[in-house]
Amino acid sequence: MVSSAAFQHTLSAPAIIAGVGVHTGRRVRVSIRPAPADSGIVWVRTDVLDRDNRIPALGEAVVETRMETVLGNAAGVTVATVEHLSASLAALGVDNATVELDGPEAPIMDGSAEPFVQLLDRAGLRLQDAPRRYIEILSPVEVVEGDKRAALLPADQFEIAFEIAFSSGAIGRQSIDLAVNARSFRAELAGARTFGFIQEVEALRRMGLGLGGSMENVVVIDSDRVLNPEGLRWADEFVRHKALDAVGDLSLLGAPLIGRFEGRYAGHGINNALVRALLAQPDAWRVRTFTESYAQAG
Repeated sequence: MVSSAAFQHTLSAPAIIAGVGVHTGRRVRVSIRPAPADSGIVWVRTDVLDRDNRIPALGEAVVETRMETVLGNAAGVTVATVEHLSASLAALGVDNATVELDGPEAPIMDGSAEPFVQLLDRAGLRLQDAPRRYIEILSPVEVVEGDKRAALLPADQFEIAFEIAFSSGAIGRQSIDLAVNARSFRAELAGARTFGFIQEVEALRRMGLGLGGSMENVVVIDSDRVLNPEGLRWADEFVRHKALDAVGDLSLLGAPLIGRFEGRYAGHGINNALVRALLAQPDAWRVRTFTESYAQAG
């Protein structure tokens, strides 16, 4: 019997959600719809009618990584803060979907990927008659920027190891190392929320960012204290969220990974630099399918 992991999947039914963009502060409605095999994940700005409004969820489409991952197309149409929904689609095994939204930024929801996971679980997945293509890492690829490092290494499964260090006593030094699959993503990463320092709020807002941020969707830190009255979901929620972001950023390779990601103090910028570095080194990876292996074994 051939495993369903050997084949592509899309949604069984449309999935609809609405919320506020953490940076724009604008309310946005998102409809995630089934898509044909081999079409990948494509974002569509339904509020843009005068030019090409389709944006592929691929690493080369990333146009900004200052505070979030922003995708854009040749017509200058962009969609921001795609990383949490991207991570959810990838971790749950959605290969093909059209993500329609009526604004410039995906909703932040509660600051985590959990609302998107719940949404996708309710919609369900549908098996498609096309082999799933994996990107298998054959040799190490690394990007180093100062004290930041991001690397992809050979492994038998998709793994993430992440390390962060902050002077704030609320965070300190944290690390996580786990195999990422649908089960572990749900249990260990999906609920980890984005975080920020209250001292940065005014500077962000002067840049036109963080306009939708609040303690409803961000873990807010003041020096060595977490200000959110409910506290943290995990003692190491901060590094878990960084790993969640990395899952979303790596999904822009356009196929699931068989390999190990290692990040030290990494963020969206260096994650995307790693995606581009890997694609620029075709001898460091190969496309692998499992339907052939099953056929040969039979």
